[in-house]
Amino acid sequence: MPEIENYRSPLQLEDAVRILADGNVTILCGGTDLALQTETGRRQYARTLMNIRRIEGLSGTGVVDGRVRIGALTTVTGIMKDDLIRELAPVLAETADCFASDQIRNAASIGGNICNASPAGDMIIPLLVLDAEIELACWKDGAVATRLVPLDGFFTGPGKTVKQDNELLTAVLFNKPDDNFVACFKKSGPRPALEIAAVSLAVGGELKDNRLRNVRVAMGAVGPAPLRARRLEAYLEGKPLNADNIKMAAETAADDARPIDDIRASIWYRNHLIRIYTEELLHRVAENRD
Repeated sequence: MPEIENYRSPLQLEDAVRILADGNVTILCGGTDLALQTETGRRQYARTLMNIRRIEGLSGTGVVDGRVRIGALTTVTGIMKDDLIRELAPVLAETADCFASDQIRNAASIGGNICNASPAGDMIIPLLVLDAEIELACWKDGAVATRLVPLDGFFTGPGKTVKQDNELLTAVLFNKPDDNFVACFKKSGPRPALEIAAVSLAVGGELKDNRLRNVRVAMGAVGPAPLRARRLEAYLEGKPLNADNIKMAAETAADDARPIDDIRASIWYRNHLIRIYTEELLHRVAENRD
């Protein structure tokens, strides 16, 4: 394994992106994924290891111009316990409660979970249902420059994203949900809070008169990247959430999935779980309960 020659721990975003601009940098935040990947040889450290945990202004939540903003360094525990998130986007807090263990939640950040780009990344799935964007920052023309990227277009494959090597993920943003927005999440496993999901699913939309509009369905661990289930969304849009429509939605849910056989589950079992979870979550949405 190559040796780390430089360790940097910037306090300001400007310093961090300037370090990135020099190239050959490994970013460290919580380290919950990085440690495993380097120890198993899946990834090597660059010459410079940059710890971003202490950068000012990249933790916590708030509402700016009608949009919820979550700093990239906010821990999963922070999201689970945050009053604003529990009020405006409880599906995020619900998902955080299913994430790993207390120790991992205390260290893992929302930005790290996104940038790891695992097809089974737990926090990504409800963020897709919230139609989130991510903010990327870099050093350009002598100043910090930022761009917004829809989360739905951020992932290009397992562990791969459109983020450039000189960019740092600084925040996650989504529009403040309407009062009638309802969403819920489910993942597989006999101990869901301690296991990597074989399948995960989130369903959300604006519920009125038992009809779901602006429907969003997201799936994890059933493709090379977390995905939006566009066909299922189109089927559900505006339909009454009655028993027949929910059953039909569940029967067709697997049409959006592209699972593989691996050590966690077979293709058949993943498709089976997608159908079961779709039916269960749609009933929960119809009953407007978490």
